[in-house]
Amino acid sequence: MLPMSLIVSVDRTDPRTLPVQIADGIRAAIDSARIEPNTRLPSSRALSVELEVARGVVESAYDQLTAEGWLQPRAGSGTFVRRLSGVTTPTRPSTTSRTAGTTETLGRLRLATGTPWVPPSSAAWKRAWRDVSAVPQPQEYPDPRGDHRLRAALADLLGRARGLHTSAESIVVTTGSMHGMSLALAALSTEDGTSRPVLAHENPGYRVATTAARRWGWSVFDVPVDLDGIVTERLDMTPRTTRAVYVTPSHQYPTGGLLTVGRRRALASYARSRDAMIIEDDYDSEFRYDVAPLPTIAELAPDRTVYLGTVAKTLGGGIRLGWLVAPPDVVELIAHVRTDLGDYPSTPVQHAMLSLLRDGEWDRTVRAARRVYRQRDKLVAAALAPFGELRGVGAGMHTTLLLDATVAVAVAERAAAAGVDVDTLAKSTRAPSPMTGLIVGYGSVSDDELAYGLDVLVDALTSVS
Repeated sequence: MLPMSLIVSVDRTDPRTLPVQIADGIRAAIDSARIEPNTRLPSSRALSVELEVARGVVESAYDQLTAEGWLQPRAGSGTFVRRLSGVTTPTRPSTTSRTAGTTETLGRLRLATGTPWVPPSSAAWKRAWRDVSAVPQPQEYPDPRGDHRLRAALADLLGRARGLHTSAESIVVTTGSMHGMSLALAALSTEDGTSRPVLAHENPGYRVATTAARRWGWSVFDVPVDLDGIVTERLDMTPRTTRAVYVTPSHQYPTGGLLTVGRRRALASYARSRDAMIIEDDYDSEFRYDVAPLPTIAELAPDRTVYLGTVAKTLGGGIRLGWLVAPPDVVELIAHVRTDLGDYPSTPVQHAMLSLLRDGEWDRTVRAARRVYRQRDKLVAAALAPFGELRGVGAGMHTTLLLDATVAVAVAERAAAAGVDVDTLAKSTRAPSPMTGLIVGYGSVSDDELAYGLDVLVDALTSVS
């Protein structure tokens, strides 16, 4: 194999950080077959000496590529290049714990998923709504795609926060991710009225998405997930009328799996071969505590992906605003659907969101939430790791503890009797699945409430195990 210094280089005048430069170089070398599958990479110490950087810089790059699925550490052997499947990336168009008496003090406590920690109202928050009050009352219906200034600001946000290079013309402002999904399903179903369209959906998965699909007249086909997310090999079993595949690739809900690059490519290849769309729900990608957020499928396959985002996991579920990114023809269809339904985005809410983005409030909120969630993520992992395999650690605002189904039910019942409600994976499962356990959310509770809830869960797990 060529010396890594001939494959990867670092440039201290490059605005990219050194770990990003190294990761980009290795990724490109694997993608172009200059480094073959099963090749053992140099140790982090050896490569750091070769590139004249700190060892931690190389370790950070390796960690990122491992999370994305390019590399595979093997205990006692080193780090190896994984064998990838799928097609190559297409060329882009230019465009403190309480113990006794807590039930009386706290009332019922729910370790819910999806409900975020929200900081107290800030000066920027108040200023945003003052900005709205200074704008004349809107007399006409707004653009069904959303305010162009907000869409441009969202394109900038997605580019720097998610590495998703898009433009205002490819964005539609929605009232949340599931509203965006409903609009996409409505638009896609109008293309072929001769048969009932099918949505391929992760199992276990986000049940609200399947409800939305059925409401719009779609059938749902369950595709199993494993520890790496949706099992793309099983997509070959989907009906010929499958028009879309719904996935949560960066933090599979609810199991926490990270869809590897090989599976992402296989998913893109499937979509193209079936003339189907991928609906990518990127519901909590802002929150990763181990490596940088993983690249989006929309960046890999922009012509075949509808990308969904929302402020619900950052600014709170009561602010009904989100966005979708889609190919131009799908955006046009969605605009027609919204006009036909009289479904327009709120002008005042859009103005407030634009003010928050311009003022940097979004970034400040994300940074503050990351600090809170990172600590809670560690607390949950430390408390529950002795009882089984944990999934989703290091990301989001929930952790999944894999358990035997009967044990999970028994633990949930004991916790409920003590005033703490926690969901089992069964509530997110439509078809039989070998993945069973508990989903422990930690977003909306206080630190004291989380500590108490974990005490109750540990007691229940100890009793049942």
